[in-house]
Amino acid sequence: MPLHFTAFHPDWKMLDRRATPPQTLLEARRIAREAGLRHVYTGNVHHEATQTTHCHGCGGRLIGRDWYEITHWALTDDGRCPDCGTPCAGRFDGPVGNWGRRRAPMRVGVGA
Repeated sequence: MPLHFTAFHPDWKMLDRRATPPQTLLEARRIAREAGLRHVYTGNVHHEATQTTHCHGCGGRLIGRDWYEITHWALTDDGRCPDCGTPCAGRFDGPVGNWGRRRAPMRVGVGA
């Protein structure tokens, strides 16, 4: 099961709080990894090294991420490491698409 440590950013009605320092996320991730958790990630920050999924069999880079963008994809269509064949936990229906950073407008409210 993945564990995500996500940074808080002061926006809109919560401008009186400070943003989460990146070092706090990195330290939380380090502690979780030392405790034996495999899939621990940081989020809402630009730090590709701690947002990347690695194969727990050989250590190869499987899925690279930076913020909301997929920067690297090296899984087989059935979700395995292409180098050693170890399955990556998750549900995969390959091949990967080209989604990029998309924002879709949406309406919120009565009758939306």
